[in-house]
Amino acid sequence: MLMKFLYKTSKDSNFLSLTSLLIGILILSYQDALIKFIANDTTFWQLQFIRSFFNIMFLYIIVILFQNKSLLIPENWLPVTIRGTMMVLCMFCFFSASPILSLSQMAAGLYTFPIFVTILSIVITKEMVGKYRLVALAMGFIGSIFILQLWKENFDLYQLLPILAGFFYACNIIMIRKYCRNESPVALTFVVGILFFISGIIGIIFFEFIFEYDQNFTIDFITNGWVDLTMIIFLFIVTCSLLNIIGNLALAKAYQNAESSWLAPLDYFYLVFACLWSKLVFDVWPENIEFAGIFLIVTSGLIITYREKVNNKNLQ
Repeated sequence: MLMKFLYKTSKDSNFLSLTSLLIGILILSYQDALIKFIANDTTFWQLQFIRSFFNIMFLYIIVILFQNKSLLIPENWLPVTIRGTMMVLCMFCFFSASPILSLSQMAAGLYTFPIFVTILSIVITKEMVGKYRLVALAMGFIGSIFILQLWKENFDLYQLLPILAGFFYACNIIMIRKYCRNESPVALTFVVGILFFISGIIGIIFFEFIFEYDQNFTIDFITNGWVDLTMIIFLFIVTCSLLNIIGNLALAKAYQNAESSWLAPLDYFYLVFACLWSKLVFDVWPENIEFAGIFLIVTSGLIITYREKVNNKNLQ
């Protein structure tokens, strides 16, 4: 089973995809909660630098144990690198405001990605969109407004960042299904680790030696390059690295072995897990208006998923 999990596969397996997806989103939602938990004691760039270093090291240990270093090498570097870049941008937008936003707000913003998948399908493939999808897009947009709560006096543009993360995650989904299907999950995760490592170094250098600190910009998690770490925070980051490896391997395997339209409804369990971790780790439940927004976003995604299945059947 483990060998099947690590290696590329040529046939779809709904059971393997289902298992991989649920494991992946459970683990990654917990990792995201831990990162938010330590955000005030580190920086985004420091976190990415250390976490990606251990990501690469853990992956190398895996291929050594299985005596197959070729697992690390993508068959087609360009689409894998583009997909990895989308993930770097996604995670930057997702975690940037983590010291300020609640975990449920971050998760709901990210899970606007089915809306962006539909929009990208319209723009890129000129796909016609019927009334059901238009209604779904409207519902998702309203749900996003409920999450952002634009009418509040303390609203700031940084609250849009998780939704921007949803856009880049949608790009990642399209890339991995259309152009990275035959890559090993290890190679996909390895390239993302390298890109995170490079971006971490660039961020540390820029914000430590070039960027002039602006007192009006209060997100120290982003605008600081390197801070002193305690051993406990360092171990937290290493733990996040291990969780990140397992979670991303699971998600890569899931999306390689089943249609994304089939997996999308199950993917929304992330929102459930995020609310659960938010309560367990931070003792915070979403507000009623946020629950309403989450409901609209989930309903929007389910409608889009259903229409994709109908359209696929009509094309067969």
